[in-house]
Amino acid sequence: MKHIEWKYQVGLHQLYTEGKTKLKILNNDYINLILFKQKKLIRFKSGNHSIIEANQRYPEFYKLELLDTYNYYNTFFEQSGIENNAKKTFTQDDLEALMFVYYNKKELREKLTTVKKFSARVFRNENSKYLENKPSLKNAVLQLLEVDEFPEKDPKNQQWRCVIDCDNPKVIALCENLDCLKVPVEYKKNNIELWYVGGNNTKPLLDIQKDKLQLPIYYFCDWDYAGLNIYSKVKEIFNKKDKEIEIIQPLVNAKRLPVGVKHHKSKWKKEDFSGLTKDNYSQDQIDLINQLISKNEWIEEESMDLIELILIK
Repeated sequence: MKHIEWKYQVGLHQLYTEGKTKLKILNNDYINLILFKQKKLIRFKSGNHSIIEANQRYPEFYKLELLDTYNYYNTFFEQSGIENNAKKTFTQDDLEALMFVYYNKKELREKLTTVKKFSARVFRNENSKYLENKPSLKNAVLQLLEVDEFPEKDPKNQQWRCVIDCDNPKVIALCENLDCLKVPVEYKKNNIELWYVGGNNTKPLLDIQKDKLQLPIYYFCDWDYAGLNIYSKVKEIFNKKDKEIEIIQPLVNAKRLPVGVKHHKSKWKKEDFSGLTKDNYSQDQIDLINQLISKNEWIEEESMDLIELILIK
C-alpha cells in the first residue's frame, strides 16, 4: 500500500480525469521519486512548472494501481458526511483510522471506552492523549460514532470484534493490530476477510459460532512476546472449537528491531522459550523465536506483507 495522503490523491485523480493538476503533488515522496522521476508517468507542463501533466501511459497505470484506493477514500467522504477538504490537517494514519471508525461504528459505539484508551487502540502509532490534543480529529471521530462525547470511565464490558467483509472470502486473517483493517482495499481484492478483536482481548472469539469457522484462519501479529503470547491464547480457544489456526510466519529476511526500540513495551521473559508453549509452533518457528530471544530482537507486524505471506501458503 502506497502511503499517499488524500490531498495528493486528489491531484493524482485530477491527472487521470483532466490530464493535468495545479496541486503540489511532488511534495509526496512516492509521487516525486516513482511516478515523476523513475517511471516518468507525469511531467511539468512545458514552460510552466506550476502545472503537472500526465503522459499517455499514466491513465492505464493509475487505473490499475491507484483508482481503487481513491474510490475507497472518496466513498468514505461521500457516505460519512466528513468534509471532503484536501486542506484538512489529517495525516494518512488519521484518515485511515477515521475510515476504520466509520465502517465499524456500530461495534465501537456499543462498547465505547474512554477517549485515552480509544486513542491508544485506534491510533496505535500515537500516545493516549493524541485525540485530546487534536480537537478537530476528535470531533470527526465523535461525528462518525454519532455520540456527543466519550464516557468518562471505561465500561466493564469492552468485548467486541470488528470484521472487514469481502464478497468472496477464501481465508480469514485475525490481526493483532488494527493497521490492516484501516486500508482493506487490497485484502478484499485478494479475497481475505479481516478480523480484529482488540489485541489481548480474546474473549469475543469464544462466542463465534462454528458455521463462521469454515474458512482457513491465520493469525497475524508482531513476533515479540506479547504477540506470540496472545497467539497461544487464540490457538487454545480455537482448539476447543476443533478449529486449526496458523500463525503467519515472517520471511527469513524480515526486518528485525531491538526489543528496546522507542515505544515498544513487550520484553522477552527470562524463562525457557520465554515461557511460550512450544507445541504451538513448528520447528522452523521455534528456531526463529529462539533467535529473536537470544538477540533480544522482534519483528513488527507492519513490516510484513500479509497478502504476500498468505498467497505463498
